[in-house]
Parts: sequence; C-alpha cells; structure tokens
Amino acid sequence: MGLEPVEFSVLGPVRVRRSGSEVVLGGPQERALLALLLARAGQPVPVSEIVEVLWGPRAPHSAVNVVRRHVGSLRRLAEPELPARAAGRWLARDAGGYRWAADAGSLDLLRFRRLREEAGRAAPSRAVGLLTAALDLWRGPVADGLPAEVQERAGFDAVDRERLSAVREAADAALDAGVPEAVLPRLRQAAAAHPLDEPLLARLIHVLAAAGRRSEALDVYRTVAARLADELGIDPGAELRDAHRAVLLDPVSVSPVPAQLPHDLPTFTGREAELAEVLGPLEEELSGALVITAIDGMAGIGKTTLAVHWAHRIAGRFPDGQLYVDLRGFGPSGTAMSAGEAVRLFLDALGVPPERVPHGTEAQAALYRSTLSGRRLLVLLDNARDTDQIRPLLPGTPGCLAIVTSRRRLPSLVAADGARTLTLRPLDAGRARAFLARRLGAARLAGEDRAIAEITELCAGLPLALACVAARAAAHPHFPLSAVAAELRAAHGSLDAFSRTDTAANVGAVFSWSLAAVSPGAARLFRLLGLHPGPDVSAPAAAALAGIPVREARRLLAELTGVHLASEHAPGRYSLHDLLRAHAAELVDAEWPQDEREAAVDRLYAYFLHTAHAADRILAPHADPPPPGPPPYGVAAEPLADDREALAWLTAEYPVLLAVLDAAARSGRDRLVCLLAWSLEPFFDRRGHWHDGLAAQRTARASAARLSDPGWEARGLLGLARAEGRLGLHDRSLPRLRRALDLFTRLGDGIGQAQTHRSLGWESDQRGDLQGALTHNQRALELFRAQERRAAQASVLNSVGWYHALLGQYRQALSHCFEALALLQDLGDRYGQASTWDSIAYAQHGLGRHPHALLGYHNALTLYRELGVPYLEASTLVRIGDTHLATGAPDEAAEVWREALALLAGLGHPDADEVRERLSGDAGARDLA
Repeated sequence: MGLEPVEFSVLGPVRVRRSGSEVVLGGPQERALLALLLARAGQPVPVSEIVEVLWGPRAPHSAVNVVRRHVGSLRRLAEPELPARAAGRWLARDAGGYRWAADAGSLDLLRFRRLREEAGRAAPSRAVGLLTAALDLWRGPVADGLPAEVQERAGFDAVDRERLSAVREAADAALDAGVPEAVLPRLRQAAAAHPLDEPLLARLIHVLAAAGRRSEALDVYRTVAARLADELGIDPGAELRDAHRAVLLDPVSVSPVPAQLPHDLPTFTGREAELAEVLGPLEEELSGALVITAIDGMAGIGKTTLAVHWAHRIAGRFPDGQLYVDLRGFGPSGTAMSAGEAVRLFLDALGVPPERVPHGTEAQAALYRSTLSGRRLLVLLDNARDTDQIRPLLPGTPGCLAIVTSRRRLPSLVAADGARTLTLRPLDAGRARAFLARRLGAARLAGEDRAIAEITELCAGLPLALACVAARAAAHPHFPLSAVAAELRAAHGSLDAFSRTDTAANVGAVFSWSLAAVSPGAARLFRLLGLHPGPDVSAPAAAALAGIPVREARRLLAELTGVHLASEHAPGRYSLHDLLRAHAAELVDAEWPQDEREAAVDRLYAYFLHTAHAADRILAPHADPPPPGPPPYGVAAEPLADDREALAWLTAEYPVLLAVLDAAARSGRDRLVCLLAWSLEPFFDRRGHWHDGLAAQRTARASAARLSDPGWEARGLLGLARAEGRLGLHDRSLPRLRRALDLFTRLGDGIGQAQTHRSLGWESDQRGDLQGALTHNQRALELFRAQERRAAQASVLNSVGWYHALLGQYRQALSHCFEALALLQDLGDRYGQASTWDSIAYAQHGLGRHPHALLGYHNALTLYRELGVPYLEASTLVRIGDTHLATGAPDEAAEVWREALALLAGLGHPDADEVRERLSGDAGARDLA
C-alpha cells in the first residue's frame, strides 16, 4: 500500500492537505513552528532558535517542553497513524533541533525553487513559462496570517525576497523571449507592493515599452522619480535612468494607435438630452473600473449615430485609440459576426502579429485583454446580438470605455458587468421638427406645421425615415412640405417580416416612397442589393449582381446614396442600413421570380470566385487551383495586374468573401464553396489569417463531403490539413494528409499527390526531420515534372534546394536553386524569385563564397521589400549579418541584425530572441540585447 499523499504550503497562509483534503491546524504557535520548519525545509532548526521565534526575549522556563509538545502535535497532524516513539516520515530530530524532510513534490517552497533553478538553465522562451509557474505558487507573503513579530523573528522576509527576485528574472526572460505581456500582471503587482524597488521598477518600464505601452512606461518613471524625491530625497538611480532613456530613444516601443471610428454625422441633432445623460458622469467613472454603456432601441432609431457622435466627442480622453466593429447582430442575412472574428480584427488593429494569435476564442480574448492592459481605449461595439457576443470584446482594464449598441436590452450586462443603459425612443414632434430644420433650414419649415406633424407621424419618429424624407425634400427645394407629405401618405410599403413594432408599415411606406423617387435602374439595383450577403458592396460587385456595366452601377449607387437609401461609408464601398436591407430583401423576394433571384446570386458569386481565382494565380502561381469554369454572361473578374493589386482587392473584399463562403454553403452551392476556399488559401497564408482560413476550410470540407466526389474529398482534406498545420494542430493535420495522399493516389491525380507531398514535407520540417522533408519534396518534383507544371516545378525545385542546403549538401542545393530561378524569372514570379535568391545565398555562404552570398541576399532583400513581406525581409537580414560576421566584419553584422531586430520586435515575432542572442556579444548593441 502506497504512502498517503500529503502537501504542505507556506507561500501564503500555512496549509496542510492530506489526500486532497484540508487538515485543520493547531493554535498560533503550532502554525508558527510549522511555518518555520517548512521555510527551512531540509535544514535543522536549533531548539534555541525555535524558542526565540515563538516567544522572543520573554520565553517562559517551560518553553523547551512546550516546543516538544508542539513537535508531537505536528507529527500526529502530518502522520496520524504514526506509532508512538516511531521515527516519522516528515519531522526528524537533527543536530540539537528539528528538520522537516519535505521535497519539491510535497512543499510549494521547494517546488518554487526547483522551477526557478530550471529556468536559470533554460532558453528565455521556456524560462518564462517556468518562472510564471513558479510565481503562480504564491498566494501571499510567506506564512501569511501569523503575527508580524513572529514573521520578523523567523526571517521570512528573506524568502519573500526570493519571490521578488523571481519576478525580476521573469521580466528579463520575457524581454529576451519577446513576450512582455506574459509577465506584465505579476510585474505590476510586485511594483505596487514595492514602490521604491528601483531594479524592479526599471524592469516594469522596459516591459511596458516592449509591450507597446510607451506612454505608461514614461508615466511609471515620472511617478517613481517623484516618489523617490518626496520620500527619500534622492534622484532615480542609473538603472531607472537607463530604462527611461531606452524608452525615449526606442522607436520600436511605439505601438499602433487605432482610430477606427466611422465618420461623425455633421447634421447630428435631436439627441441632445441623451448625449448629456451619457456625457455627464463619464469623467468621474473613468477614474475607476471599466465603464460600459449599452444603448438599445428599435432599428432605425439612431443608436449608431448617437454612439459614433458621442465617441467622437470624447475620443481625446482615450490617447491609446478607438476600436470599432459592426457585429452585424441583426443583419438581414443572418450572418452575425462571431466574437472570435471580432477579437482577431481588434488584435490586428492593435498590431499583434497573426503568428502570435493563439487558437480558440477564449485564448484570443485573453491576449486581447492583456494587450489592452494599462491602456486607455474607447471600444465601440455596434449592432450587438447578445451579451455572449459582447463579453469577449470587453477590455479588462480601468480607464477604458465600452459603448455597446443593440436592438435588445442586455440585462445580464448590467447585472454582471455594471453597465449603464440608455434606451432610445422615437423623436417627439419638437425634436423631429429640429431634425428636419437642421437638414432643410428653418425657412423651409415656416408655415408648414401641419405637414411637419404628418411627416413625423408617418415616419414614426424614426431618424432614418426622417432622413429619407429630408433627402427627398432637399432634392426638390421648390416642393412645399405639404406636397411631400401628400406623396408620402400615398405610398405603400411593408417591413412586417423584419419588425414587430406598429411603426413597421409606416417606415416601409417611407422607404417605398423614397424608392419611387429614383430611376427604375436604381430601384432595381436597390432590390437586388437585398441578395448581397456581405456587410458592404463595391461598384463592380453591384454590377455583377445586376448584370450591368460597372460605370452604370456607380451612377445608380450614387443615386441611391443621394436619397439615403444607401451610404458610401468608405471610398467606393456602399452599405445599406439593416432596415433598408430588410426592405430590399422583402421586395426582391416578393416581386422577383426565384429563377431570376438565383441568376443574380450566381452572377455575384461568380464575380467573387473568378476574381479570387485570378488573385490566387498571381499570389501563388505554383498552386494550380482547379479552374472555376466559364463565368455567367456579362460577368468578368477584376483585372488584377500584380501582387499589390491582388492583395488590395482581397483585403477590401475580405469580410464579403467570408460571408459569400457561408451563404454559398447554406444555399447548397458546394462546388463554389470548395473552389473559393481553395482560391483564398494563398491570401490566408500571406496575411496570416490562419484562424479564418481554418474556418473556411472546415466549411469547404463539409461541402466536399456533400458532393460525394473523391477528388473534392481529397482536396478538402488537404486544404483543412494545411490550415490546421499552420496553427500547430499537427495531430489532426498529419492523418488528414495521409488520407488525402491515399485518395489522390487511387484517383491517379498526380498534381494532388505532389501538393500533398509538399505539405507532408512541411510537416516533416516542423518536426525537425529535414531528410524526410527533402524526400517528400523530391517526390513532389517528380510528379510535377511528369505533369509538366512549370510554375509548380519552379517552386518545389527551390524547396528541394533549400533542404539540401540545410543538410549541408550545398552544391546539390545550388544546382536545384539555379534551375528554379531561371524558371521563376521566365514566369515572372517575383515572390518565388526572392525565396530562391535567399536559398542560393545560404548555399553560397555554406561553401565559403561570401561575396556571392551577399549578392544573393541583396537580391532577395530588394524583392521582399518591394513585395512588403517584413518577416522574410528580417530573416534575410539575419543571414546577411551571419555572412558579414563570417567575413570578419562584426560592425556590419551588428548593423543589419539591428535592422532585423527592429522588424521582428515590431511584429512581436519570437525569432527576435535569436537575433538578440547574436547581438549579445556586440558592445554597441547591448541596449537591444
């Protein structure tokens, strides 16, 4: 029978747990004796010292006997089944005193010390985790709860100082590993407890700066300098001054300041009372915890307009920026934005590189809160569906403001998060009149009281509907408002499918009346826009949807914008308010035959598929995506000339493309889903949108399964495996790749086999199996040659050469890479040329041909800079530095390594640690190391 597990804790209140259950300890002196023995675990503590700790200078004559009784009690407490006079497992008599025989498995203090020792021998990235785990063992000061005089006599402060040293070591390791956020909460806590510890505060300044919180780092210095002067009458020491100077001189510590608020409405009016209500208590509240204000009300009531106007009014109070997202909680398409998608958008805006974003919404939200820690930001969460969608997006730090708009009241946000709420009501007659006067001028309203009252009633007091009427009236300044009211009274419209309110029919009448005022072409386009699944639309996409030339689409969109049936929220991009989209969808569904609706959707989706396919061929000419087939009549892909144009189009249409994928899957267009997901893969990879790529490939995998086509099943497996591999989910990706290879082999699909071998080669590389990576790429090369795919041959030739070089087979590497380069130059693949020049230079360096290596690296660097690929630019700079060092030019090496470090630190990339190690020997770079 094994020994009963017992755990002892002294890092915080003294505790004993036996078999997982808490053991009730004795009186204060027994707890003090146990704490003393645990703090000196493994060392004998003389009886005289025990007496001094328990009683001080006034110990009674019976003190030694009392100590013996306490020792007996502790033995029974730790081992209740121990026979009398038997030698115990834990407490032993030793050298005129007593010794506690614990180990790291039973005592938190020894476990803390063991983790700290391991961290001292580990690389910085691993040391951070070890030290974090060690610090997590602390639940307060040593023997917390014992009388202060006992703690002082026992010397527990010396053990507490070990905790402080570990915090400093964790800060140093986090800086070296390039993960400052990992230690920031613990460092702040320690600094608050030790406000005059200059080495600790210097590290806090360095960590804040490295985490992009430059203003807070400077505030810490100013605060501690003032405290040192006031309390000690001294100036900051050299370590603090150096930290301050490094922040002032380091441009890398300046993080992006997002400014994402939509345009403010210059004619804002009618909500002055509500604005005063939210502005009034704000200043006092921002000094404390996070402030949340939830604005609710029906569609078209002006929630977003008020929120945006308010946000612009107070934006200056938030020096670290403003974040905005439309959560599409009640969009007519039904495709609300997920919390994970919104968090990733915010992380991107805050400058967090994609490769640092973890998998899973919970982990991403934690990183988001850590990134915001210590900053003062305004976060506007527009059109939220419910509290679950909002909560991962709330900052976790004081001094921030979150403004939420929703059609629903959010009582759980009030109960759990202390949110303040504001419900918007329709405008009354007076405020509606002021609304119209702001847009039409007071003179236009003179003598029109009856017409204004009728317009207000027919518009149900909704600002959106009133804006439509004002636009119609402004377009015809010679019309009296009574004539406008008569037109409006005669209109017919419905929003019954969208709104449950009694005002729905009237508001629908306003929209129908506005629609009757535009040309037939504009009215037709408005209806068709109800079929568009994305958050906004470009003129070319609208042209495809309507089957008209792009020039005509631009003219019609401008016409719709002029009467407030659409808005141009960004240059060349148009959106419809949710009420208007619902009205458009209702009209097109009621008035258009299903086959015509399906044809319009097919044209729209074909536009996106064919343009994404064209972009794929530019970004990854070696990828050989399956052809999408001929587009419908009148639909053409965007004419993309090069990488920049392809990336610009994909970036602008990115949210729409994701919405099209989902909508196409829901409507049963499974082949289109597979083709589109396949075509988007190079963009996901180039921009690091791996989480969205994984979601897209899962959708495509489900579509491929529904097609019951082994070829599409194999492609679906391959695409999903690639996305999983990028996120480190190798336990899932490898079995899928093997299954895909088996399917492609049985189908006799040489291209599919080759592509799968390339992915298996990458997986081998990730496991450190360079020979396996080379073998898979060699097999891929054979297959591509057999299929006469020149672009794919060129790419895989470079890969084969690269793995030869990594294995030290430099001449074979050059043979393959020069062959690849000639093909890539013929094909005009500049991205592939850059990669191949880098491989050539690496092999030349290995052969000792350093001038040739520098020339090759220079060619690669020039191309990477032109293409805008900072990570690969940094990697090439690192190797240029290695070559300079090999030629006996350490100053030149240090110079390019600094350039590389600046790029990698700006990206927050872990490779920065390797560059710091290279720089550590260079005296001129010690401030960066």
